[in-house]
Amino acid sequence: MKIAPRLRGYVIAILCAAAGFAAVLLLVAWSGLYNIGASRGHWTIVEWFLTFGMRNSVKTHAMGIDVPPLDHPDLYTLGAGHFQSGCAFCHGAPGVPRDPIARSMLPPPPDLSTAMRPWRDRELFWIVRHGIKYTGMPAWPSQERDDEVWPMVAFLKRLPSLDAESYRHLALGRLQIPEQSGQEVATTETTSEAVGACGRCHGAGRHGPASALVPILHGQSAAFLTQALEQYATGLRASGFMQSVAVSLPKQEAERVAKYYADQIAPLRPDRPPADPASVERGRRLATDGDAESKLPACRQCHDPAALPVYPRLAGQNAPYMVHRLRRWKNGATSRTNTDTIMAPIARLLSDNQIEDVSAYFASQTSRPGAAPR
Repeated sequence: MKIAPRLRGYVIAILCAAAGFAAVLLLVAWSGLYNIGASRGHWTIVEWFLTFGMRNSVKTHAMGIDVPPLDHPDLYTLGAGHFQSGCAFCHGAPGVPRDPIARSMLPPPPDLSTAMRPWRDRELFWIVRHGIKYTGMPAWPSQERDDEVWPMVAFLKRLPSLDAESYRHLALGRLQIPEQSGQEVATTETTSEAVGACGRCHGAGRHGPASALVPILHGQSAAFLTQALEQYATGLRASGFMQSVAVSLPKQEAERVAKYYADQIAPLRPDRPPADPASVERGRRLATDGDAESKLPACRQCHDPAALPVYPRLAGQNAPYMVHRLRRWKNGATSRTNTDTIMAPIARLLSDNQIEDVSAYFASQTSRPGAAPR
């Protein structure tokens, strides 16, 4: 096929222009003329090009992501707890100023309470999950945990409507932080905002987790809690929420916090709709007797107070947390831990209704003899 002379001329001109532009870019890079220091901004044309490319890249890669309902308090409360520990340092929050170090980054992280772009929900999900190259925005530490990213999106959607008091209530839950003495401020790294406090998400004293998607640790065995923290720290358990917390805990501190929660009595129960008695009864039979037809073992063999201490006690646990955990196993999300090796095949035998029933049953029970939740 012959190319018309005029068209051939256009093609040659375009190729020459592209080659010339590439040569100019190579020359600029070779010369070091462009200042890459973060102490000054990009050239206007460079900033426009990078922003234009970033926005379109996010929109393109977020296409086809299905967005679940995001307006449940348990969801955005869970996201708030992690935002306080993992995001507020760079992005700030109502009543929490951005750190000067973060403001000196290029580009500086935006204050998401006042300057968040009108991203779609699926685009926020993509950004939180994958991060953005060359901006300091990291990817989610556990890429397989989409279920942890959605609570962050739910919270980000709510963040612009919060003032300092409502933000603190969501981010710290019911945690009461004692005022530090001058010596404590001077000689420790504990902050008044309790960035690393387990109690922000899991509760402490007579208060349990503010979100029912978070497990209650009160009364669990110290052996189980210590083992779980070690598994998070080594990556055997995947969690963008827990891995960074566990890695920062020395072994002795992990053992002390595990013993603290093991010695706690059952927390006060928040006002939630009561479970269906018929569902609780079906769950009781399944937990006590199993299901011979489906080859399901009785749950209480491993999850009673008298069972091995490395297995979790389920009596009094949050039902939404148990439902979510069992469904993740059922859908194929497992870790390399011994307990997941046992539980994943069992969860796959459970129907969705059985998952609801057995979770309702255990949630209705007291967490230990003589310590009935009130």
